[in-house]
Amino acid sequence: MEFKQLELEPESNWFKRTIRSKHTKRSIIFTLIGAIAGFLYFFLTEGKNMDVIQTGDIIKSMLFGGFLGFFITNSPCARNKC
Repeated sequence: MEFKQLELEPESNWFKRTIRSKHTKRSIIFTLIGAIAGFLYFFLTEGKNMDVIQTGDIIKSMLFGGFLGFFITNSPCARNKC
């Protein structure tokens, strides 16, 4: 009988594996694009008409756009589980 030696390599840190994954990078990119789109939507619809723009309104629009970008990449249909 011949036995082959099993070579085990230590796994990297969970955080490094998660950050380096293709899905995580894609989620971050789509979230940033959504936040920029939320800012542009706010500026084009309400920002031009206001003399004083409140920071809270801009942040709400950016968070909503970022959430939509995150949802697009992490929805069940994006992962072929519809």
